[in-house]
Amino acid sequence: MPSESNVFTLGHSPDPDDAFMFYAMAENKIDLRGYRFEHRLEDIQTLNERALRGELHISAISIHAFAYVSDRYALLPCGASMGDGYGPMVVATNTDGLAADAADGEIRAWLGQRTIAIPGRMTSAYLALRLYLGEIDHIVVPFDQIFETVKSGRAAAGLIIHEGQLTYERSGFSKIIDLGEWWKRETSLPLPLGGNVLRKDIAPATQHDLLEIMRESIDYGLTHRDEAVRHSLPYARDMDASLAGKFIGMYVNDYTRDYGEMGRRAVREFLQTAHQRGYIDRQPAIEFVE
Repeated sequence: MPSESNVFTLGHSPDPDDAFMFYAMAENKIDLRGYRFEHRLEDIQTLNERALRGELHISAISIHAFAYVSDRYALLPCGASMGDGYGPMVVATNTDGLAADAADGEIRAWLGQRTIAIPGRMTSAYLALRLYLGEIDHIVVPFDQIFETVKSGRAAAGLIIHEGQLTYERSGFSKIIDLGEWWKRETSLPLPLGGNVLRKDIAPATQHDLLEIMRESIDYGLTHRDEAVRHSLPYARDMDASLAGKFIGMYVNDYTRDYGEMGRRAVREFLQTAHQRGYIDRQPAIEFVE
């Protein structure tokens, strides 16, 4: 029987892609090797803040936030959320003065004169926007209030993550820039958005066990896709089964199974570029659990 030392807190966001990844662990579909997991479902900004305090053993995290906790946590080599040619978007209801085929310089000039609603300063979406735009006038609101904030006039544009990337048009918004698409053009790399981290003070043998359990959970979801998608539907805000399946397919992919060399390069490039431009005040030590 597992002892208290075999009980681990596991933080992830209440989103369909995370629910899909952790389905097998949550429902005991795989061998958990005597370990027990206390699932803590919280929005990514809260999980980022908890990681800064080292509160959870295992946690989903924004790659941006990882730069500030890399002394305490290592990245698991599976569980990545990467946008390969797509990602967070800036959208607006009123794009007057901006042509549909505007060049990056025109988009930057247009956005530079406006307030943008963002879902959190520690999110990777915000860091990607700064890499694209530089300093911006912004307000921080919960990710699920971005549309409302723009419609109310408190902000002229919104930086959207999660399901908003698939529902913005039916909500009356127009896309101004897809940051994952822009990053791919600039670097030929996917945009690293989220990952999962493990506390370094856990014994190495246990770290390896936890890595293998998580990898098996992801593989189980991918090989039992229909049932894993059904499990994820309660977390699919404003999405039917078809749209939820599409969203999961965007962010649970080959990079989720394992970062691989390309995924690891993407993380290093993203964080090092941000550090060089002064958007991250430290050079993060990027370490992966083996």
